[in-house]
Amino acid sequence: MEELSHWIDGKRVAGTSGRFADVYNPATGDVQARVPLASKAELDDAVARAAQAQIAWGATNPQKRARVMMAAVALINRDMDKLAEKLSSEHGKTFVDAKGDIQRGLEVIEYCIGAPQLLKGEFTDSAGPGIDMYSMRQPLGVVAGITPFNFPAMIPLWKMGPALACGNAMILKPSERDPSVPLMLAEIFKEAGLPDGVLQVVNGDKDAVDAILDNETVQAVGFVGSTPIAQYIYARGCANGKRVQCFGGAKNHMIIMPDADMDQAADALIGAGYGAAGERCMAISVAVPVGEGTSDALRERLVPKIEALKVGPWTAGDDVDYGPVVTAAAKENILRLVQTGVDQGAELVVDGRDFKLQGYENGFFVGPHLFDHVTTDMDIYRQEIFGPVLSMVRAKTYDEAIGMAMDHEYGNGTAIFTRDGDTARDFAHRINIGMVGINVPIPVPLAYHTFGGWKKSGFGDLNQHGPDAFKFYTRTKTVTSRWPSGIKEGAAFNFKAMD
Repeated sequence: MEELSHWIDGKRVAGTSGRFADVYNPATGDVQARVPLASKAELDDAVARAAQAQIAWGATNPQKRARVMMAAVALINRDMDKLAEKLSSEHGKTFVDAKGDIQRGLEVIEYCIGAPQLLKGEFTDSAGPGIDMYSMRQPLGVVAGITPFNFPAMIPLWKMGPALACGNAMILKPSERDPSVPLMLAEIFKEAGLPDGVLQVVNGDKDAVDAILDNETVQAVGFVGSTPIAQYIYARGCANGKRVQCFGGAKNHMIIMPDADMDQAADALIGAGYGAAGERCMAISVAVPVGEGTSDALRERLVPKIEALKVGPWTAGDDVDYGPVVTAAAKENILRLVQTGVDQGAELVVDGRDFKLQGYENGFFVGPHLFDHVTTDMDIYRQEIFGPVLSMVRAKTYDEAIGMAMDHEYGNGTAIFTRDGDTARDFAHRINIGMVGINVPIPVPLAYHTFGGWKKSGFGDLNQHGPDAFKFYTRTKTVTSRWPSGIKEGAAFNFKAMD
């Protein structure tokens, strides 16, 4: 069995806490590795070492830092297949999906190559007699990223890229469920020229998270995960004077108007609802067809497509639509919520509870499910299931449909399928949700825009990647400058002296 490590000062370092977590192969249910869980002392030591390394890195000019990003892009592309294989083996997602996970993270690193442009300040010539005024963006120092299991490459790269390009040192605490790819990425960044100590990967659980939140040297924390933990991290981090951005759960609605292309809408729901076994914060888990005719037509198209889905291990290649969920506990929670939906009166149209895969009976596979006639008071509507479960909630009118999405406590992503421009424009302007798709089921913005939800899906005033990331990982300093030749005789004691 493989024993994993931390990444400290540019090398793999064994844990010293004596505590470990099992890393599973989700397809077989077998333990394939152990990962050390850091103590507070280990975390604090990693932070102290990062703080020393950050001094020189922060003083490195942005163009040289950008060259490290450029080299990392080439190396990640070189190792794409190796990274994807490891990701699939620990997470369970298909090989194609694993490569997509890496690619979407890679796009943020590509964006960070523009750091010299993105970090430029502003300048005002002759703000007063002989006075110039300018601003500069400077790194915060040591920052931390706490990332989830469902995107073990993408979200670490979303955190690492901007933080490092801005001149910070980073403590990355990845999910202990699939920790190998972040360690491999750290090795790649070292090969790309990142100085030792600037990126530390510290594996751990709540003890490590609390140590990050309480360490006075850590200036900012970025988190992605469930809403209860996001709220906890946001509150504790802010109470300790840190800059914090936290992204939590989701319940993403897709509204299907009567004029929509039903075949297109059904295909979109299959990919958005069941891809990656539904373990995506941008997955569509609620379909809201408007009108009984629309609902019946959509259901008629969905059922055969869902029943034809192929579930299996990533090693089966292109013959698999999605793989297992990440742990046995995740599978149990999904099936518990499915049973709750049945008990509360929803119609289970496609029942995947008895799904078994020959030769993989101990794997964490969950068959696809489709509910119809779901109501907004049911647990399967209110709670994030994070599995291959799609709920249909029938709406009588457009206003009723949009009201469902607006009234839900989560506000991560949403979509509408329609041919009507007025309806689409109204939806985009009125909806109180952070990311909106118009005939696009999973509206994840590209790297040069910003990613973030509203309501209980996001905490903090700045989002992930795009321009917001460079604002989050820097602080602005403004300088007012006047040189002796421009100083007039006599002291000035008020602001009007600059007029």
